[in-house]
Amino acid sequence: MLRIDPLEVSTGKLHGMMLGAIGPRPIAFASTVDKEGKSNLSPFSFFNVFSANPPILIFSPARRVRDNTIKHTLENAIATKEVVINVVNYDIVQQMSLSSTEYPEGVNEFEKAGLTMVASEKVKAFRVDEAPVQFECKVNQIVPMGEEGGAGNLIICEVLLMHVKEDVLDNDCKIDQYKIDQVARMGGNWYTRANMGMFEVPKPLSTIGIGVDSLPENVKKSTIFTGNDLGKLANVERIPTNTEAQDFVNNNSDIKDKIQDANLIEIHKFAQQYLDKDDINTAWNILAAIQ
Repeated sequence: MLRIDPLEVSTGKLHGMMLGAIGPRPIAFASTVDKEGKSNLSPFSFFNVFSANPPILIFSPARRVRDNTIKHTLENAIATKEVVINVVNYDIVQQMSLSSTEYPEGVNEFEKAGLTMVASEKVKAFRVDEAPVQFECKVNQIVPMGEEGGAGNLIICEVLLMHVKEDVLDNDCKIDQYKIDQVARMGGNWYTRANMGMFEVPKPLSTIGIGVDSLPENVKKSTIFTGNDLGKLANVERIPTNTEAQDFVNNNSDIKDKIQDANLIEIHKFAQQYLDKDDINTAWNILAAIQ
């Protein structure tokens, strides 16, 4: 059996091994605002429920291993003592992942992820309209676990108000575990979907995705693409130019024949087939060829 002494391995290796061993982990999709009212949205898989009376949720934004800095969510929670924790289901998993991109301070991750901001009733932070459940919370306490990179910070939240979409309820007004269709975090790029098994979502941390707000209008407003489709398309550093896309299509006769006389809806459906296979490059070249 492999023995791992935390004192003898790097924090990064220990972190990876722990996350690979402990899961699935629920995801706190945390919305906060800073002192000036600017919104921030970020997911955290160090999260769970710890009490019902009072209703307490705890999540932990860890200090970054690479440079020991803290995240905007933690800064905002310290400053405002408020947070909204949104539940993540499969319908928004790609957009949730995109929001974890290290965008500069002041960039609104709601806009980058293509998610809808809804005003809360008891806190200043906004709710994610697409989330099946949303918890408006006050921050009771923040407990630092350490001062080095990788150290967690327990944000102890008391639920002030809970919002549940009616379409995830059963006939007894209870949350139907099939309808809510939650996802949870595993190790590496892996997630798990209730009753459906594991799937991968590439981490968007090595590059800065252009964001849903930067997509062409006909893509962003498509009646074909889902939120997950838009999340995949937005997690690229740049869109191929029309010239690059035309060259790609001309070198792939099957694709050229398919889109040559197709209308926009047909082309979007065709590109979606490649998105379903996580072939983002081909999907983008199809779309860029008609821009």
